[in-house]
Amino acid sequence: MNQLEGTIPEGFGRLSGLKNIHLGVNHLSGMIPTSIFNISSLSCFGVPMNQLHGLLPSDLGIHLPKLQYLLLGYNHFTGSLPASIANSTEIYSLDISFNNFSGSIPPEIGTLCPDFLSFDTNQLIATTAEDWKFMTFLTNCTRLRILDLQDNMLGGVLPTSVSNLSAQLQLLYVGFNKISGNIPFGISNLVGLNQLQLANNQFTGTLPDNIGRLSFLHLLGIDNNLLTGFIPSSVGNLTQLLRLSMDNNMLEGPLPTSLGNLQKITLALFASNKFTGPLPREIFNLSSLSYALVLSGNYFVGPLPPEVGSLTNLAYLYISSNNLSGPLPNELSNCQSLIDLRLDQNLFSGNIPATFSKLRGLTLLTLTKNTLSGVIPQELGLMDGMKELYLAHNNLSGHIPGSIGNMTSLNRLDLSFNHLDGEVPSKGVFSNMTGFVFNGNLGLCGGIPELGLPPCPLVSMGHSLRKSHLVFRVVIPVVGTILFLSLMLAIFVLRKKPKAQSKKTIGFQLIDDKYPRVSYAELVQGTNGFATNSLMGRGRYGSVYKCGLLLKSMMTTVAVKVFDLQQSGSSKSFLAECEALSKIRHRNLINVITCCSSSDPKQNDFKAIVFEFMPNGSLDRWLHLDVTASQPPQGLTLMQRLNITVDVADALDYLHNNCDPPIVHCDLKPSNILLDEDLVAHVGDFGLAKILADSEGEQPINSKSSIGIRGTIGYVAPEYGEGRQVSPCGDSYSFGIVILELFTGMVPTHDMFRDGLTLQKHVENTFPGILMKIVDPILLSIEGVYTSHLPPGRNAVEHMNHAILSVMKIALSCSRQAPTERMRIRDAAANLRRVRDSHVRRNEEHLELCSDITNLASA
Repeated sequence: MNQLEGTIPEGFGRLSGLKNIHLGVNHLSGMIPTSIFNISSLSCFGVPMNQLHGLLPSDLGIHLPKLQYLLLGYNHFTGSLPASIANSTEIYSLDISFNNFSGSIPPEIGTLCPDFLSFDTNQLIATTAEDWKFMTFLTNCTRLRILDLQDNMLGGVLPTSVSNLSAQLQLLYVGFNKISGNIPFGISNLVGLNQLQLANNQFTGTLPDNIGRLSFLHLLGIDNNLLTGFIPSSVGNLTQLLRLSMDNNMLEGPLPTSLGNLQKITLALFASNKFTGPLPREIFNLSSLSYALVLSGNYFVGPLPPEVGSLTNLAYLYISSNNLSGPLPNELSNCQSLIDLRLDQNLFSGNIPATFSKLRGLTLLTLTKNTLSGVIPQELGLMDGMKELYLAHNNLSGHIPGSIGNMTSLNRLDLSFNHLDGEVPSKGVFSNMTGFVFNGNLGLCGGIPELGLPPCPLVSMGHSLRKSHLVFRVVIPVVGTILFLSLMLAIFVLRKKPKAQSKKTIGFQLIDDKYPRVSYAELVQGTNGFATNSLMGRGRYGSVYKCGLLLKSMMTTVAVKVFDLQQSGSSKSFLAECEALSKIRHRNLINVITCCSSSDPKQNDFKAIVFEFMPNGSLDRWLHLDVTASQPPQGLTLMQRLNITVDVADALDYLHNNCDPPIVHCDLKPSNILLDEDLVAHVGDFGLAKILADSEGEQPINSKSSIGIRGTIGYVAPEYGEGRQVSPCGDSYSFGIVILELFTGMVPTHDMFRDGLTLQKHVENTFPGILMKIVDPILLSIEGVYTSHLPPGRNAVEHMNHAILSVMKIALSCSRQAPTERMRIRDAAANLRRVRDSHVRRNEEHLELCSDITNLASA
């Protein structure tokens, strides 16, 4: 990732022993020198994100037998794919995405066994079964994890052999092609899939009844096809689903109530189908819906269920163009995260609820073409974030509330074709000739002269006197009563408040108190005799239990680490952890409450440490889904992952640079990073921690207090295995590996990492050109990278890519092989904070842009 320009030098081809060429993300142009394709020692050739063009030589694979990475994405290459690539039998990653390759995919390509294969966004074609033969050959590849064929010109029928692809397959994209025929019934055999994208094709028939077998799915996209029939109830088995798009098909029947099982879903799109019947109440109980619920363009009937008020996290709710009737439920006012609410073109009746004023974040509301009646509530003027308000084609009557003129953000107001009368206000949107539409209301008068309305008649003196008399007789007594009751209520709340505060602070005080006394008997009682159902996890030197303890006269949930003293080194681990924890206090380090060193009833030594309880468990639990858990956690968003990296970096920076003497953790890994109720990270398990005493901040690994090799395989710094010195650089290495795992979802001890290939090398080989291809598919699902729904998101995707590339660059710098070349934790913490803050700023700018674009689209 430099600023290189010009062409690739011909002289590279004379470097006969060259193994790796990384020239990605530059401004290189021209053609690749043919001599480069004769370097038989070449293992990685990466030139993604340049302006290179030309054809690939037909004999490419014959001369590159050791090639493992061929990365050509985001260039201007043309021509067909050479079948000879199949001779590069060690290919691990093949990416030709975002080029202009044409022709069919050679069947021989299917004889390779890559980890991922990306032909995304080219002009590749398929019309016959022969053109899809490569898919049949790919079924012999047992390690294929990502197959991306979307956005080409692949037609014909998707072969049934797709059902026999690797059980390791996590991502299958064939969207945005011309594929016809049925969705293969056996696609449900791909039980490891995280993402299945079939959108924007010409699929016909029904969605397979057994689709519910894909229980790991986070994204299912079948929108913009020609599918018919009912949604199978087995869709309710996709309990890990985050995004579901079925819009623009010919699906029919009622929505299955089993959709209520999708307790993690954030986006659900059902628009433009032929669905009928009432809206199932179950779908409105899905409080996880945070992005969009789109039901527009169907034939739903009946009322809008009051359960809609459970959608407290939802941003976009579209139910336009149906046959819904009855009043608008007051419960809609509970949906206070709404940005855009569209209920137009239905048969809703009754008044507009005044409680809509609680939707203070709403920027667009359309109720056009219903049969709403009554007056426009004065309270709508409190919605100061509103930009567009559409109430046309209803039976509304009475005056236009003057409060609407105080809505400073409102730039579009359509009140046309109602029965409104009286004076038109002149402030705010009412002074905007293009933004205010009022035709079809014959009783309106006044307003700014440009509106051309007749002047309003003068109010008579008698009417004014009667009005004043009414104020004195009715309004003033009512207001007085309300003020009196408000005063009494305020006195009552103030008298109660101190007690509530005292209860709230108790939980914090116990952490600050130094080492309350806790007995063995109390720990036994609090864990139900160290019962299995209290067990939270096991480590190298003991087990951790969830425990209830009476502390400060209040029952408190804590975590108790019980040391297995039969395990060699556990006593030293207990002492090391107690010593380290007694010297530290930081918001991102686990808080110790007390220690217990005693004996059990059999007079066996007993040692335990009592910690603050972390309700969201370990980071490891969030990264690697345990399907046996009663409530497996939902995946982490990009923002949450960025926050976690900053939290952990701050904790290590404190240990290395703010403790005297410095402390090296020596065993940083996801299972030792715990998350509190707000997903703030806390580093724990100091059983291998080393307190440095020498002036240089390092000590030999075989010093007196060491306990074997310090660390866990996969995360431990390589120099520790050679008996070299404990130093903060070792923590830097482990931190780098943790970040790589956090953003790829790959465990550094996975079977794929052998014969010299490590997680660090794997990421380095894909960086930066095709790094996004190995990013955790769950993260991509959550962020919706591969969807194209409102609000428009190309900039959002670019911002996400930029943030991930920046973080991974820091991770690679931290995890270099040589300790002296690693980025120091203090620098890593500062850089990560800059990446996070920049991402927040870019997101805010993008949201403003999205809002403007959505408004233009609605105009």
